[in-house]
Amino acid sequence: MLVKPLLAALMLALAPSGAARAEILTFAAASLGGPLDRAVEAWEAQGGAAVTVSYAGSSALARQIMAGAPADLFISANEDWMEEVARAGLIETESRRDILGNALVLIAADAEAPEAEIGPGLDLATRLGSGRLAMALVDAVPAGQYGRAALEGLGLWDGIAPRVAQAENVRAALALVASGAAPYGIVYATDAAEEPRVKVVGRFAAESHPPIRYPAALVAGADPEAAGFLDFLSGPEAGAIFEGAGFILPEADLPAPDLPQTGPSE
Repeated sequence: MLVKPLLAALMLALAPSGAARAEILTFAAASLGGPLDRAVEAWEAQGGAAVTVSYAGSSALARQIMAGAPADLFISANEDWMEEVARAGLIETESRRDILGNALVLIAADAEAPEAEIGPGLDLATRLGSGRLAMALVDAVPAGQYGRAALEGLGLWDGIAPRVAQAENVRAALALVASGAAPYGIVYATDAAEEPRVKVVGRFAAESHPPIRYPAALVAGADPEAAGFLDFLSGPEAGAIFEGAGFILPEADLPAPDLPQTGPSE
């Protein structure tokens, strides 16, 4: 079941070649919404250049950049889509860095839902009843790909795949559970923390899926002000904002990227 996408990105006209831009245009994974907005406010409050953020799934943003959208900064929810943009020669390679990490959780719409032991014995089908499991697109969006990888590793994917309601991005999957349209979902821990209408009933072990990393890089031809904003996002003030929202900072021992990825994810 494919859920029609929510509005996840700004409709952007291509800027004329060499045209000056008054704002730093940042393309950012949908799961960063909220904490990144607060980081932007902190940056602007100290006199930084104005920032406009376009949120969507990483794959959609990467494709927009490769189609010529005038972004200054790209923050992906996984390394594969950053690699796609890099292979197209569209990032400033020396600026690229991992700025954040995350975790996956199982959430429920029912505040009284019992805790779940995330393992091979998890009976998701029984928990779902006649409902569906909300996930971001499992073949394109990082949160969906990570979730699928975790379920495959636990031997649960084949039995639950027909029951998955796929949403355009992780925030859309979260909304399905928050609204009660789906009884359970798999999202990032940080998304669940931002939504009081859902209950976290279980957390997936970090080793059950490829490491969740958020690489950021300047887009080729970026406004010079964007470099300072990227440095700010990598610094302690923004780090405190992200850490307070549940993100993992790079110095907090992000897992080594030793698990294979099979292709771009969003």
